[in-house]
Amino acid sequence: MQAAHAALNAALNLTCMSLLIAGFLAIRRGHRERHGRLMLTALGVAAAFLISYTIRFLGAGETTRFPEDAGWVRALYLGILLTHTVLAAIVPFLALRTVWLARKERWDAHRRLARWTFPVWLYVSVTGVVIYVMLYHVAPALAGP
Repeated sequence: MQAAHAALNAALNLTCMSLLIAGFLAIRRGHRERHGRLMLTALGVAAAFLISYTIRFLGAGETTRFPEDAGWVRALYLGILLTHTVLAAIVPFLALRTVWLARKERWDAHRRLARWTFPVWLYVSVTGVVIYVMLYHVAPALAGP
């Protein structure tokens, strides 16, 4: 059950990543309304992820750990996990402020903040999927039979 819940969370991260990229492309092409809808949908998916992750975290009896004898792969995993975790704590504040600025039609401030929000949020979404793959697919292969 834990692996299935982790897969759901990875799917939510992948969906969020796709929406962020589509939103970025929409605004680059001048489709402001489509951009707004895509970004609000990404925010909704991110909120669903946060709820799902919190439920999984609070209900987890045992956590899945990366094998300690995995050498440089474990170090890479922990480095990605650390940056992901730190930036994931910042994303909600950046995203909500960026959306608020758009709702207030403070476009210059919105654009300035979005230049930071977008890459950080995209990094968190991408690394969320990478962490899932490393923990649930790479780590078991390294642990052997």
